[in-house]
Amino acid sequence: MSNVNIVNQDNFDQDVLNSEKPVLVDFWAEWCGPCKQLAPTIQEIANENTDLKVCKMDVDSNRDTAVKYGIRSIPTLMLFKNGEAIGTEIGALTKQQLQEFITQVK
Repeated sequence: MSNVNIVNQDNFDQDVLNSEKPVLVDFWAEWCGPCKQLAPTIQEIANENTDLKVCKMDVDSNRDTAVKYGIRSIPTLMLFKNGEAIGTEIGALTKQQLQEFITQVK
């Protein structure tokens, strides 16, 4: 996952909230089937959108951040811009659905 950044509670503020680019965060877990199904699509989005930073956060290892952002179901995809969460989608979206969601920040 060369273009996908792995974030945790220690670097979330720096990598997501303080990013100069809009950020898509995939909140996921290792045991989650739909999360695994979505992973190749997340990678494609990261490869194709150079004006977007793409990150993944394991909710099991980073419960405090997941709770802070109200993550109750996974996969949950959140868009951040200028340090603010500006959009949320839940579930394994198709690539087209994900692209449409991302256009909110462009």
